[in-house]
Amino acid sequence: MPRNTLLRQLLEERHLTTYPAFEAQFARAARNLAEEAGDPRLASVAVSSRQFDRWMSGELKQLPRPDTCRVLEELLGRAARDLFASASAYPPTAPEPLPANVPPSPQVGPTAHDDDPTEIVAQARQLACGNVDQTTLSFLASRIEVITERYEKDGPDGLWGQTKSLRSMGHTLLAGQQPPSARRELFRITARAGGLLGYMAVNTGAFPLAEAYCAEALELSRTIGDLDTEMWACGTQSFAAYYAGRYDEADARAAAAVDRAPTHPQAIRLLVNGRARALGKLGDRNQAERAIGRALELSDRHDVAPGLTSCISFLPYGRARTLANALTARVALQDTGHVLRDAENLDDLVEKSDSAWSRSLVRLDVATAMLQQRAPDVEHAMSLGQQAITLASPLPISSVRQRSRDLYERAAPWRSRPAVREYGEQLRIWGRQLPPAEAG
Repeated sequence: MPRNTLLRQLLEERHLTTYPAFEAQFARAARNLAEEAGDPRLASVAVSSRQFDRWMSGELKQLPRPDTCRVLEELLGRAARDLFASASAYPPTAPEPLPANVPPSPQVGPTAHDDDPTEIVAQARQLACGNVDQTTLSFLASRIEVITERYEKDGPDGLWGQTKSLRSMGHTLLAGQQPPSARRELFRITARAGGLLGYMAVNTGAFPLAEAYCAEALELSRTIGDLDTEMWACGTQSFAAYYAGRYDEADARAAAAVDRAPTHPQAIRLLVNGRARALGKLGDRNQAERAIGRALELSDRHDVAPGLTSCISFLPYGRARTLANALTARVALQDTGHVLRDAENLDDLVEKSDSAWSRSLVRLDVATAMLQQRAPDVEHAMSLGQQAITLASPLPISSVRQRSRDLYERAAPWRSRPAVREYGEQLRIWGRQLPPAEAG
């Protein structure tokens, strides 16, 4: 059993029992002490995770180094010798001396006040402090940006662990205390980390997990009134329903979110990725075209980026990504001429992007449209399908897998042709390389 030291007791009271949470506050105390003492060297004092674990278990034969003790005393307000003793060995230390700017209690009248001015000031200071500072918040927010920027290069498998650790740290810190502004930012970061995990779960076909993470993102974002993250999470719920084949639900979820804020930049994604594609699958041409038109109007109003923004980004959809989603909706509606014209206009923007997935998906959409023509170009369609599989093979995601299988099913009338047989064989080989849950 670990020995219950005063150090352990105080860290438990302050919710600093995990190394990341403790490390952030220890570093903050070190910087404060370095500034107060005029000794920059103290700012670099650090504690290893192994040393922290020994402290928490009470395994200490002698006190840490003097500089480490000074930082601990700054952090916890108790002498180092008390901190590493049994929690019951030392009575609470006397309160700190009254600050110079707080006058002594005036003796007025016979009323006996037992209010302690020092305690009042100390309580106010404690409320104003927290277990996370601006440096930590900036670091966590920067990790969200890195994950969204790298997602289409590293894929869900490459970034799942980092994102899960980021969410876990957010939960740990939220169990402690922060001033309102810091707590709101921590809620936003934690909501977005959960939302990213939800999106990644869709891309790996783990739909129940996606629903759970999106529900968490919605709960946290609504708690702080973060409409941007809330609408993004609603869009990801619609995205999950679409790839699970629940098109009515995908449309309904997106429509409800758009009704919440019809002119918000996030409505662009909800309209074209959520509503238009689902309506295309449902065969509702008029409503699908209306959703596409509204998305393009909002793109002009908000002056969005012209290129292909990251599929997982919290930024508004760029115009090229909006057009690529419109392409998918029109493929479902068998609007072949429109699809081939739009694909030609999109080609330059898509091919210049770093997104192998987007290039793969556009090829699959165009290939499907070529089979929908009055005079189907089967050989060209199968060639595009093979290119799509080659592009996506290193980082397969559920949307590419689904659309590549859909293309093969649509080519069923021409299964005797060599081009279709070759595509089918490539598809089978690719499926054998995937885990059973992803192979389909």
